[in-house]
Amino acid sequence: MSKKSRKKSSKTPSGSLTAKKKPVKTRATTQTRSAKTQPVSAGTSTRTGAKPASHKAASKLLKSSEKASKPAATAPGAKSALAEGQKAPAFRLPRDGGNVVTLSDYADQKLVLFFYPRADTPGCTREAIDFTRLKGDFAAAGTAVLGISADPLKAQEKFRDKHSLGIPLISDEHHEMLQAYGAWGEKSMYGKTFLGILRTTVLIGSDGKVARIWRNVRVDGHADEVLAAARSL
Repeated sequence: MSKKSRKKSSKTPSGSLTAKKKPVKTRATTQTRSAKTQPVSAGTSTRTGAKPASHKAASKLLKSSEKASKPAATAPGAKSALAEGQKAPAFRLPRDGGNVVTLSDYADQKLVLFFYPRADTPGCTREAIDFTRLKGDFAAAGTAVLGISADPLKAQEKFRDKHSLGIPLISDEHHEMLQAYGAWGEKSMYGKTFLGILRTTVLIGSDGKVARIWRNVRVDGHADEVLAAARSL
């Protein structure tokens, strides 16, 4: 027999090393597959994948419940819900001359608050002059009158001196009082929308409650109408 024939015969018999190794590889592969397909116990799944998933779900539920429990935020520039019969909101603001005015300064008497958009503009000037003209009549009816705008004190004092106004003028540059009384909100002009002072008048009774509210005021005859309402209280 030649050398080549002996080499071939040594590799091909059924009892060769190659034939013996195949079953070993097959068993190893079978064990590996069975290990991969073996079901995981309930305790193991709880410790691994199930716990983080449930935690995320719980946090989502918690956030959604928190959002649902919180009241919706008031939109910027929205009008106050102040209505007749409610207690008048307190305020403490500077006035012309450098003094400070508070609502408690007018306890046990009637008070008129007229909110105007801007000092020394035509409509605001007429309104302030009308309230000044009727100042004595308001006093006879036991009623004080205050004018409020967002103008700085210097502008208020210039407005007062130019038109000889006899009504105290309050400066609310931060719009706190304006918002509390519903005199600050959206306005439109020439097709543009912006935030500003809404011409508003509020009559407060001697009991500290809002007796009347005039919104979107028309200046002509307005001061006389407010005087009539103050006299009727």
